[in-house]
Parts: sequence; structure tokens; C-alpha cells
Amino acid sequence: MPDDQRADPVWMTTAMLKAYSHPLRRQMIRLFARREHLRAADIAEELGVAANSASFHLRVLADAGLIEESPERARDRRDRVWTVRRLALNLGGPESPVPDEALGSAMMHSLAEDHQDMLRRVLEWTPEYVSGRATGVHAAFSQRTIRLTADEFGAVLDRINDVLDEAEKAHDAAAPDGRFWQLDVLAADDQI
Repeated sequence: MPDDQRADPVWMTTAMLKAYSHPLRRQMIRLFARREHLRAADIAEELGVAANSASFHLRVLADAGLIEESPERARDRRDRVWTVRRLALNLGGPESPVPDEALGSAMMHSLAEDHQDMLRRVLEWTPEYVSGRATGVHAAFSQRTIRLTADEFGAVLDRINDVLDEAEKAHDAAAPDGRFWQLDVLAADDQI
């Protein structure tokens, strides 16, 4: 993402936590990452849900400030096209405690479920790859332990995000072999 479009960190509100904690709405946010602009009918078709259900969940995401209308993409005045807001969301911490501790915890559990689902998919694919039956790379797993201060670790995360932003900006959207990659960076120190 270009520097002029990079979002400042936003602390999640209760409305954002409620909206993002629903599994279908998280699927919708991931779909926005792949398609950028969507209508309720697009979401209904892609995710196999009723269009009125997709519309309801779009309104919840919009009311929470996670998506916004993109009227320049509409075919007419009744057509509603949505796009995700570019936000760097932070859950909470000492400098800005989460407004609802139970919701914050539920949010983390939801994100962990998504991560476990991705890990399950990688584990199901791995035997095909390591046996040579599947030749294309579809996942990667890397594990490394390093000793850093909390500030140094924060700087590393900033650099990782900068590298990802640069790669996204440099990507040729017309490349026929482009794929969407889900990237989960999981880190834990030796004190938890």
C-alpha cells in the first residue's frame, strides 16, 4: 500500500469487536481482501449465503466502520457497492484497554479459530507436497526463535508490514498466476 494510503493504527471499538467477532463477517472481510469491491449479491454467491443475510452483515460492518460504500462503482442509485476501509486495527493494551474485556477475549478466540483452520488446511496439503504428488507450493511453515526486547520486536513487526506493503504495491495485478496468500505471523515470547 502506498505510504499516503497507509492507515494509522486504530483501536477497536466495541462495535468493531462485535462486528469482527462473527465468523461470516470475518469471511466477508477476507473476501474484500481478494475482490476489493463487493455487492451483497457477490458475497451471497461466493460464500453461499442468502443475499438478505449478506446485506444485513454488510450493514453491521459498515456501522462498525470496517467497510464503506463505494458509490463510484455503483451501476445506478439503488446499487450498493462496498469496499473495506484500510485500517491497522489494534485490539487493546495498556495504553488503550479494550472497551469490553469479554468481547476482546472472544475476538482473540475467533482469530485463533481462523488460524487453526488455516493450519489444518496446510497440514492436509503437506503430505501431498512432501511425497512429491503435489508440485506447486501452496503453503509454507517457518519457525524461528530470536532474543529481542519488546521494542526491538515491535520494530521487526513494523519492518515485516513494510515489506508486505512494498510487495503488494509492486505486484502486477494482471499477472495470470497471481494468487491470494493468507499470512499469519504467530509469535510468542518465553514468558507465556
